[in-house]
Amino acid sequence: MEIVHDLLLLLHFVGFAALFGGAFVQIKGPVRVVNSAMVHGALTQLVTGLLLVGLGEMNPDVDVNHVKIGIKLAVLIVVTVLVFMGRKRDPLPGGWFWAIGGLTLANAAIAVFV
Repeated sequence: MEIVHDLLLLLHFVGFAALFGGAFVQIKGPVRVVNSAMVHGALTQLVTGLLLVGLGEMNPDVDVNHVKIGIKLAVLIVVTVLVFMGRKRDPLPGGWFWAIGGLTLANAAIAVFV
């Protein structure tokens, strides 16, 4: 079971890298759009995050912090909605772009510091 957890955690990190990296490479660009890396990263984070929580709930030795998970899930749902709605916008409005990047970074900070 530990190998499944570690594999899901690795995929969760890959999802973060795709989502944040897809936004980060566009910071200096003249036109910002939602690229496929951001879409796939958001979906990867959502699916692997839910599976990680499910694995944690099945393990009696793991104490899942439901408040932290609830906040992270709410933030990720907002990011995912922004990403999917932003796919059809070209160019992406500046506030929308910064919300995606900022909320993604905030979600990582919640994971590390809380």
